Amino acid sequence: MKLFTWTAPLGEAGNLPEESRALLLNNDEEVLVLQEAETTDLDDATEYEILDQSGDLPSGRFAVLNNIPVSEDGREIFEQRFNNRARLIEAEPGFVAIRVMRPVESDTYVILTMWEDEESFTNWQTSQAYGKAHAKRGAGEGVDQRPNIFPRASFVTTYKK
Repeated sequence: MKLFTWTAPLGEAGNLPEESRALLLNNDEEVLVLQEAETTDLDDATEYEILDQSGDLPSGRFAVLNNIPVSEDGREIFEQRFNNRARLIEAEPGFVAIRVMRPVESDTYVILTMWEDEESFTNWQTSQAYGKAHAKRGAGEGVDQRPNIFPRASFVTTYKK
């Protein structure tokens, strides 16, 4: 399965074909369309292969996209990290879905999580499960400490339904 993303300034959302609106979200600056399918009719959509998934995206109301540039040499190590994840997030109150997405035409992976609301996501960030899931970050054995894996800084975008 693939996931396609399409973003545009807030005023351009009306230009989408109705059948393309698998999931329409927005923030203060833009709209985001998420479409899980094998193909898309969205012009200029970004295509991802889904490496791992859990839950039902349309059930969520708050989306968090961790955008992580990964070098060609770092892809295997990065993907292995997510293939071996603890899966603790799935048990968190307010968690709805996760998609670990490999880029088809760029170097930026996206870890998409869906939540019932923003408060549920914030509670996850301060939970023991979050601490355990990210315990190796900044440590000698953490992926982030290996040279030449991340060519640029990662960034987070959030959207609401």
